Amino acid sequence: MTPEQIAAAGQSLLLAEQSRIQRGLLSAEHPHATMDDAYAIQRAFVDRKLAEGSRVIGWKIGLTSRAMQQQLNITTPDSGVLLDDMAFDSGATIPADRFIAPRIEAEIAFVMKAPLAGEVTRDQVLAATDHVTPALEILDTRIVRAEGDKTRTIIDTIADNAANAGIVTGSQRHAPTADLRWVGAIVKRDGVVEETGLGAGVLDDPVTGIIWLARRMHHYGQRIEPGQIILSGSFIRALECPPGSHIDADFGPFGRLTCSFA
Repeated sequence: MTPEQIAAAGQSLLLAEQSRIQRGLLSAEHPHATMDDAYAIQRAFVDRKLAEGSRVIGWKIGLTSRAMQQQLNITTPDSGVLLDDMAFDSGATIPADRFIAPRIEAEIAFVMKAPLAGEVTRDQVLAATDHVTPALEILDTRIVRAEGDKTRTIIDTIADNAANAGIVTGSQRHAPTADLRWVGAIVKRDGVVEETGLGAGVLDDPVTGIIWLARRMHHYGQRIEPGQIILSGSFIRALECPPGSHIDADFGPFGRLTCSFA
């Protein structure tokens, strides 16, 4: 894709978010777009948000489950950017006019105390982590999920900031040395258990996602910075949150998070 096409695509995503009207499939509009093009569009979109005053607070890792990768015919996760205006405290009510069609996922968030980039080991990730904490990711899509007989591809997902829209966290802090594969959550919507899962659903170990992210960011001249929050990937199916939904995510000894959608 040309620089002009990338800039136009990034602007169209910003307009879709502001108007809460989804745009068409970028993969259909640009059938020869590459993953590098998609990350360039994501950056163009985020740069416009930064120009409006937003601030980067971290990163998300998506498509970490084998089922989701098979659905999109890929063998790699993807990533997106977390901005300060995406952050909500546990117990928050999400305004009705904030998102288009929100969904939530349960995850483990890493809060970093040292930078990471390039080829890093599991021990280096743990040494660079200040603490881990339960998190809910709010997903939203500025690009339609389907258009005619075509559906979203990895190009659409990456360009759309990996469908990232918000993050809910609480006050719980834990040392990263625990076996995060066994951290789980029971997620209820309106008092009904809808999803359960374990950290092992994220690449067999949530730390693996951080290793992948450090490598991917180095490829694009970026790095994980101290103080940033990293969403390591969901271990449940994305749960639809229509207006009026109340979400209660019980992580057991790891913590508990709630939020409501007005």
